[in-house]
Amino acid sequence: MSFCFDFDVHAQTTNPDDVAGNELQKGKNDCTAKSIEDNTKPAEPVKEAKEHLPPSDPQLILTDTVSETVIIGTLPPLHFLNETVFEKTVSEREDGEEILSRTTEQRSDLISGVYEGGLKVWECTYDLLELIEKDGETFGGKAVLDLGCGAGLLGILALKRGARQIHFQDYNSTVIEQLTVPNVILNCQEDDADSEDDTEGSGKGKVQEEQDCKRKAKEDLKEGNPPPKKKAVDPPQHQLLAKCHFFSGDWSTFLNLVLKKDPPPKYDIIFTAETIYNTAYYPALHEALHKLLAADGLVYLATKSHYFGVGGGLHLFEMYVKERGVFSVDHVWDSEEGLQRHIVVLRFK
Repeated sequence: MSFCFDFDVHAQTTNPDDVAGNELQKGKNDCTAKSIEDNTKPAEPVKEAKEHLPPSDPQLILTDTVSETVIIGTLPPLHFLNETVFEKTVSEREDGEEILSRTTEQRSDLISGVYEGGLKVWECTYDLLELIEKDGETFGGKAVLDLGCGAGLLGILALKRGARQIHFQDYNSTVIEQLTVPNVILNCQEDDADSEDDTEGSGKGKVQEEQDCKRKAKEDLKEGNPPPKKKAVDPPQHQLLAKCHFFSGDWSTFLNLVLKKDPPPKYDIIFTAETIYNTAYYPALHEALHKLLAADGLVYLATKSHYFGVGGGLHLFEMYVKERGVFSVDHVWDSEEGLQRHIVVLRFK
Protein backbone atom coordinates (compact mmCIF):
# COMPACT_ATOMS: atom_id res chain seq x y z
CA MET A 1 0.00 0.00 0.00
CA SER A 2 1.15 3.55 -0.58
CA PHE A 3 1.30 4.47 3.12
CA CYS A 4 3.45 2.59 5.60
CA PHE A 5 2.44 3.14 9.21
CA ASP A 6 5.59 1.34 10.38
CA PHE A 7 7.66 4.21 9.03
CA ASP A 8 5.84 6.70 11.20
CA VAL A 9 6.13 4.52 14.29
CA HIS A 10 9.86 4.17 13.81
CA ALA A 11 10.17 7.88 13.21
CA GLN A 12 8.96 8.53 16.73
CA THR A 13 12.15 7.09 18.26
CA THR A 14 14.32 9.91 19.62
CA ASN A 15 18.03 9.92 18.84
CA PRO A 16 19.91 10.19 22.17
CA ASP A 17 22.18 12.74 20.57
CA ASP A 18 19.35 15.08 19.56
CA VAL A 19 19.86 18.45 21.16
CA ALA A 20 16.18 19.12 21.47
CA GLY A 21 15.51 15.75 23.17
CA ASN A 22 11.92 15.42 24.22
CA GLU A 23 10.91 18.57 22.36
CA LEU A 24 12.01 17.04 19.07
CA GLN A 25 10.21 13.80 19.96
CA LYS A 26 6.97 15.70 20.55
CA GLY A 27 7.35 17.49 17.25
CA LYS A 28 7.80 14.21 15.41
CA ASN A 29 4.74 12.75 17.10
CA ASP A 30 2.71 15.76 16.02
CA CYS A 31 3.96 15.40 12.46
CA THR A 32 3.12 11.71 12.50
CA ALA A 33 -0.44 12.44 13.59
CA LYS A 34 -0.84 15.09 10.91
CA SER A 35 0.57 12.86 8.20
CA ILE A 36 -1.92 10.14 9.10
CA GLU A 37 -4.82 12.60 8.98
CA ASP A 38 -3.73 14.26 5.73
CA ASN A 39 -2.07 11.56 3.67
CA THR A 40 -3.98 8.33 4.26
CA LYS A 41 -6.96 8.07 1.95
CA PRO A 42 -9.14 5.07 1.02
CA ALA A 43 -8.61 3.67 -2.48
CA GLU A 44 -12.00 5.01 -3.64
CA PRO A 45 -13.90 8.28 -3.01
CA VAL A 46 -15.74 8.74 0.28
CA LYS A 47 -18.87 6.59 0.44
CA GLU A 48 -21.77 8.71 1.66
CA ALA A 49 -23.71 7.23 4.54
CA LYS A 50 -27.41 6.51 4.41
CA GLU A 51 -30.00 4.84 6.59
CA HIS A 52 -31.77 1.72 5.33
CA LEU A 53 -35.34 0.96 6.35
CA PRO A 54 -36.49 -2.65 6.79
CA PRO A 55 -38.82 -3.89 4.00
CA SER A 56 -42.55 -3.42 4.44
CA ASP A 57 -42.97 -7.20 4.18
CA PRO A 58 -40.14 -8.67 6.27
CA GLN A 59 -40.93 -12.24 5.22
CA LEU A 60 -40.54 -11.51 1.52
CA ILE A 61 -36.84 -10.82 1.91
CA LEU A 62 -36.31 -14.37 3.22
CA THR A 63 -37.88 -16.11 0.24
CA ASP A 64 -35.67 -18.89 -1.15
CA THR A 65 -32.93 -18.29 1.38
CA VAL A 66 -30.73 -20.92 3.01
CA SER A 67 -29.54 -20.22 6.54
CA GLU A 68 -26.99 -21.53 9.00
CA THR A 69 -26.86 -21.33 12.77
CA VAL A 70 -24.03 -20.71 15.19
CA ILE A 71 -24.46 -22.03 18.72
CA ILE A 72 -21.89 -21.12 21.36
CA GLY A 73 -22.37 -22.37 24.91
CA THR A 74 -25.45 -20.90 26.53
CA LEU A 75 -25.88 -18.11 23.99
CA PRO A 76 -29.15 -18.10 22.05
CA PRO A 77 -28.81 -19.59 18.56
CA LEU A 78 -27.80 -17.00 15.97
CA HIS A 79 -29.08 -17.52 12.44
CA PHE A 80 -27.48 -16.08 9.31
CA LEU A 81 -27.68 -16.52 5.57
CA ASN A 82 -25.25 -18.90 3.96
CA GLU A 83 -22.24 -17.15 2.41
CA THR A 84 -21.93 -19.67 -0.40
CA VAL A 85 -25.43 -18.82 -1.61
CA PHE A 86 -24.29 -15.29 -2.40
CA GLU A 87 -21.56 -16.61 -4.68
CA LYS A 88 -23.99 -18.84 -6.56
CA THR A 89 -26.79 -16.30 -6.94
CA VAL A 90 -24.85 -13.15 -7.81
CA SER A 91 -26.79 -12.51 -11.02
CA GLU A 92 -30.13 -12.72 -9.18
CA ARG A 93 -29.39 -10.11 -6.50
CA GLU A 94 -29.71 -6.35 -6.45
CA ASP A 95 -26.21 -4.96 -6.18
CA GLY A 96 -25.81 -1.36 -7.24
CA GLU A 97 -22.26 -1.36 -5.90
CA GLU A 98 -21.36 -4.43 -8.01
CA ILE A 99 -19.41 -5.86 -5.10
CA LEU A 100 -20.88 -9.34 -5.51
CA SER A 101 -19.71 -9.66 -9.10
CA ARG A 102 -16.36 -7.97 -8.46
CA THR A 103 -15.45 -10.12 -5.48
CA THR A 104 -16.42 -13.24 -7.41
CA GLU A 105 -14.37 -12.20 -10.43
CA GLN A 106 -11.32 -11.22 -8.37
CA ARG A 107 -11.79 -14.04 -5.85
CA SER A 108 -11.08 -11.57 -3.09
CA ASP A 109 -12.56 -11.09 0.37
CA LEU A 110 -11.49 -7.45 0.36
CA ILE A 111 -11.21 -4.66 -2.20
CA SER A 112 -10.06 -1.61 -0.26
CA GLY A 113 -12.41 1.33 -0.59
CA VAL A 114 -14.84 -0.73 -2.66
CA TYR A 115 -15.78 -3.79 -0.62
CA GLU A 116 -14.68 -4.14 3.00
CA GLY A 117 -15.33 -7.84 3.61
CA GLY A 118 -18.83 -7.65 5.08
CA LEU A 119 -20.23 -10.76 3.37
CA LYS A 120 -17.90 -13.04 5.32
CA VAL A 121 -18.15 -13.91 9.02
CA TRP A 122 -14.55 -13.49 10.18
CA GLU A 123 -12.83 -15.48 12.93
CA CYS A 124 -12.64 -12.70 15.50
CA THR A 125 -16.42 -12.36 15.53
CA TYR A 126 -16.60 -15.85 17.00
CA ASP A 127 -13.89 -14.97 19.52
CA LEU A 128 -15.97 -12.05 20.75
CA LEU A 129 -19.14 -14.13 20.92
CA GLU A 130 -17.31 -16.66 23.08
CA LEU A 131 -16.06 -13.93 25.42
CA ILE A 132 -19.60 -12.58 25.79
CA GLU A 133 -20.83 -16.08 26.60
CA LYS A 134 -18.10 -16.50 29.21
CA ASP A 135 -18.75 -13.11 30.84
CA GLY A 136 -22.54 -13.54 30.83
CA GLU A 137 -23.30 -10.08 29.39
CA THR A 138 -27.06 -9.62 28.91
CA PHE A 139 -27.25 -6.05 27.45
CA GLY A 140 -30.48 -5.28 29.29
CA GLY A 141 -31.60 -1.71 28.53
CA LYS A 142 -28.38 -0.76 26.73
CA ALA A 143 -27.79 1.04 23.45
CA VAL A 144 -25.46 -0.98 21.22
CA LEU A 145 -23.62 -0.20 17.99
CA ASP A 146 -22.33 -3.02 15.77
CA LEU A 147 -19.70 -1.08 13.80
CA GLY A 148 -18.55 -2.75 10.61
CA CYS A 149 -21.29 -5.26 11.29
CA GLY A 150 -21.26 -7.50 8.20
CA ALA A 151 -23.64 -10.36 9.05
CA GLY A 152 -24.58 -8.51 12.25
CA LEU A 153 -24.17 -11.43 14.66
CA LEU A 154 -22.89 -9.27 17.53
CA GLY A 155 -25.74 -6.80 17.25
CA ILE A 156 -28.25 -9.62 16.85
CA LEU A 157 -27.00 -11.19 20.07
CA ALA A 158 -27.47 -7.87 21.86
CA LEU A 159 -31.01 -7.70 20.45
CA LYS A 160 -31.83 -11.19 21.69
CA ARG A 161 -30.39 -10.40 25.11
CA GLY A 162 -32.42 -7.32 25.90
CA ALA A 163 -30.71 -4.28 24.36
CA ARG A 164 -33.11 -1.34 24.03
CA GLN A 165 -31.55 -0.01 20.83
CA ILE A 166 -29.23 -1.59 18.26
CA HIS A 167 -27.62 0.20 15.35
CA PHE A 168 -25.91 -1.76 12.58
CA GLN A 169 -23.32 -0.11 10.31
CA ASP A 170 -21.37 -1.51 7.38
CA TYR A 171 -19.39 0.17 4.63
CA ASN A 172 -21.42 -1.43 1.83
CA SER A 173 -25.14 -0.86 1.25
CA THR A 174 -25.33 -4.25 -0.49
CA VAL A 175 -24.13 -5.95 2.70
CA ILE A 176 -26.76 -4.14 4.77
CA GLU A 177 -29.62 -4.84 2.36
CA GLN A 178 -28.73 -8.36 1.26
CA LEU A 179 -27.25 -9.77 4.48
CA THR A 180 -27.59 -7.72 7.68
CA VAL A 181 -31.28 -6.84 7.41
CA PRO A 182 -32.32 -10.38 6.36
CA ASN A 183 -30.29 -11.85 9.23
CA VAL A 184 -31.97 -9.59 11.77
CA ILE A 185 -35.42 -10.47 10.39
CA LEU A 186 -34.53 -14.16 10.43
CA ASN A 187 -33.58 -13.96 14.10
CA CYS A 188 -36.59 -11.86 15.02
CA GLN A 189 -39.01 -14.45 13.68
CA GLU A 190 -37.17 -17.24 15.50
CA ASP A 191 -36.75 -15.37 18.76
CA ASP A 192 -39.74 -16.88 20.57
CA ALA A 193 -38.68 -20.39 19.65
CA ASP A 194 -35.08 -19.71 20.63
CA SER A 195 -36.06 -18.52 24.10
CA GLU A 196 -37.69 -21.88 24.82
CA ASP A 197 -34.47 -23.80 24.26
CA ASP A 198 -31.35 -23.15 26.31
CA THR A 199 -29.21 -25.22 24.00
CA GLU A 200 -25.48 -25.64 24.59
CA GLY A 201 -23.04 -25.76 21.69
CA SER A 202 -20.91 -28.82 21.14
CA GLY A 203 -17.83 -27.07 19.78
CA LYS A 204 -15.92 -23.82 19.77
CA GLY A 205 -17.39 -21.39 17.27
CA LYS A 206 -19.05 -24.27 15.49
CA VAL A 207 -21.45 -23.42 12.68
CA GLN A 208 -24.31 -25.87 12.36
CA GLU A 209 -26.98 -26.17 9.71
CA GLU A 210 -30.54 -25.13 10.45
CA GLN A 211 -31.54 -28.73 10.99
CA ASP A 212 -29.81 -28.63 14.40
CA CYS A 213 -32.24 -26.03 15.72
CA LYS A 214 -35.37 -28.22 15.96
CA ARG A 215 -37.55 -25.71 14.14
CA LYS A 216 -36.90 -26.84 10.60
CA ALA A 217 -37.18 -30.33 9.23
CA LYS A 218 -33.99 -31.82 7.85
CA GLU A 219 -35.58 -32.36 4.46
CA ASP A 220 -36.59 -28.70 4.14
CA LEU A 221 -33.06 -27.45 4.64
CA LYS A 222 -31.61 -29.86 2.12
CA GLU A 223 -34.14 -28.70 -0.45
CA GLY A 224 -33.29 -25.06 0.27
CA ASN A 225 -36.84 -24.15 1.26
CA PRO A 226 -37.42 -20.76 2.95
CA PRO A 227 -38.48 -20.57 6.61
CA PRO A 228 -42.19 -21.17 7.27
CA LYS A 229 -44.38 -18.26 6.27
CA LYS A 230 -45.85 -16.06 8.97
CA LYS A 231 -48.06 -13.03 8.83
CA ALA A 232 -46.35 -10.08 7.20
CA VAL A 233 -45.54 -8.41 10.51
CA ASP A 234 -46.02 -10.43 13.68
CA PRO A 235 -46.28 -8.15 16.74
CA PRO A 236 -43.20 -9.60 18.56
CA GLN A 237 -41.13 -9.37 15.38
CA HIS A 238 -42.27 -5.80 14.76
CA GLN A 239 -41.27 -4.81 18.31
CA LEU A 240 -37.80 -6.24 17.89
CA LEU A 241 -37.27 -4.66 14.48
CA ALA A 242 -38.33 -1.30 15.89
CA LYS A 243 -35.23 -1.40 18.10
CA CYS A 244 -32.94 -1.70 15.07
CA HIS A 245 -31.55 0.89 12.67
CA PHE A 246 -29.33 0.12 9.69
CA PHE A 247 -26.68 2.32 8.09
CA SER A 248 -24.15 2.05 5.26
CA GLY A 249 -21.25 4.30 4.31
CA ASP A 250 -17.77 5.06 5.56
CA TRP A 251 -17.25 5.91 9.21
CA SER A 252 -16.79 9.65 8.75
CA THR A 253 -20.05 10.16 6.84
CA PHE A 254 -21.86 7.68 9.12
CA LEU A 255 -20.77 9.77 12.10
CA ASN A 256 -22.05 12.95 10.50
CA LEU A 257 -25.36 11.31 9.67
CA VAL A 258 -26.14 9.91 13.13
CA LEU A 259 -25.02 13.07 14.90
CA LYS A 260 -27.84 14.89 13.08
CA LYS A 261 -30.41 12.77 14.92
CA ASP A 262 -32.29 14.40 17.78
CA PRO A 263 -30.98 13.49 20.23
CA PRO A 264 -27.69 12.18 18.80
CA PRO A 265 -27.01 8.62 19.95
CA LYS A 266 -24.59 7.63 22.66
CA TYR A 267 -23.83 3.93 22.82
CA ASP A 268 -23.23 1.97 26.01
CA ILE A 269 -21.45 -0.73 24.02
CA ILE A 270 -19.74 -0.58 20.64
CA PHE A 271 -18.73 -3.84 19.02
CA THR A 272 -16.23 -3.86 16.19
CA ALA A 273 -14.47 -6.95 14.85
CA GLU A 274 -11.74 -7.22 12.21
CA THR A 275 -11.93 -3.51 11.38
CA ILE A 276 -8.37 -2.26 11.99
CA TYR A 277 -6.70 -3.99 9.05
CA ASN A 278 -6.14 -0.72 7.15
CA THR A 279 -4.20 2.08 8.88
CA ALA A 280 -5.74 4.61 6.51
CA TYR A 281 -9.07 4.18 8.31
CA TYR A 282 -7.77 4.75 11.85
CA PRO A 283 -8.57 8.49 12.03
CA ALA A 284 -12.21 8.01 11.01
CA LEU A 285 -12.64 4.98 13.29
CA HIS A 286 -11.13 6.74 16.29
CA GLU A 287 -13.26 9.83 15.72
CA ALA A 288 -16.44 7.75 15.49
CA LEU A 289 -15.65 5.93 18.72
CA HIS A 290 -14.77 9.20 20.43
CA LYS A 291 -17.99 10.98 19.45
CA LEU A 292 -20.43 8.07 19.82
CA LEU A 293 -19.37 6.22 22.97
CA ALA A 294 -21.25 7.05 26.16
CA ALA A 295 -19.19 8.50 29.01
CA ASP A 296 -19.05 5.19 30.86
CA GLY A 297 -19.38 3.03 27.73
CA LEU A 298 -17.12 0.27 26.46
CA VAL A 299 -15.72 -0.52 23.01
CA TYR A 300 -15.07 -4.22 22.37
CA LEU A 301 -12.50 -4.61 19.59
CA ALA A 302 -11.70 -8.10 18.28
CA THR A 303 -8.74 -8.26 15.95
CA LYS A 304 -5.71 -10.11 14.66
CA SER A 305 -2.20 -9.05 15.65
CA HIS A 306 -1.35 -8.24 12.05
CA TYR A 307 -3.13 -8.25 8.70
CA PHE A 308 -0.64 -9.45 6.13
CA GLY A 309 -0.86 -7.74 2.78
CA VAL A 310 -2.93 -4.87 4.17
CA GLY A 311 -0.65 -3.40 6.81
CA GLY A 312 -2.76 -2.84 9.92
CA GLY A 313 -2.97 -4.68 13.18
CA LEU A 314 -3.43 -4.35 16.92
CA HIS A 315 0.01 -2.96 17.81
CA LEU A 316 -0.26 -0.17 15.27
CA PHE A 317 -3.78 0.70 16.38
CA GLU A 318 -2.73 0.73 20.03
CA MET A 319 0.06 3.14 19.13
CA TYR A 320 -2.43 5.35 17.34
CA VAL A 321 -4.88 5.31 20.27
CA LYS A 322 -2.12 5.99 22.79
CA GLU A 323 -0.94 8.96 20.74
CA ARG A 324 -4.40 10.54 20.89
CA GLY A 325 -4.72 10.12 24.64
CA VAL A 326 -8.52 9.70 24.62
CA PHE A 327 -8.94 6.00 25.44
CA SER A 328 -7.27 3.44 27.62
CA VAL A 329 -6.80 -0.01 26.06
CA ASP A 330 -7.06 -3.20 28.11
CA HIS A 331 -6.46 -6.72 26.81
CA VAL A 332 -9.26 -9.04 27.94
CA TRP A 333 -8.42 -12.06 25.77
CA ASP A 334 -5.36 -13.16 23.79
CA SER A 335 -5.05 -16.25 21.61
CA GLU A 336 -1.77 -18.13 21.73
CA GLU A 337 -2.57 -20.48 18.86
CA GLY A 338 -1.85 -19.90 15.17
CA LEU A 339 -2.18 -16.36 13.92
CA GLN A 340 -2.50 -14.38 17.14
CA ARG A 341 -5.91 -12.87 17.82
CA HIS A 342 -6.97 -10.51 20.57
CA ILE A 343 -9.91 -8.81 22.19
CA VAL A 344 -9.32 -5.43 23.79
CA VAL A 345 -11.63 -3.02 25.58
CA LEU A 346 -11.44 0.73 25.03
CA ARG A 347 -12.85 3.16 27.58
CA PHE A 348 -12.48 6.86 28.16
CA LYS A 349 -9.57 7.82 30.39
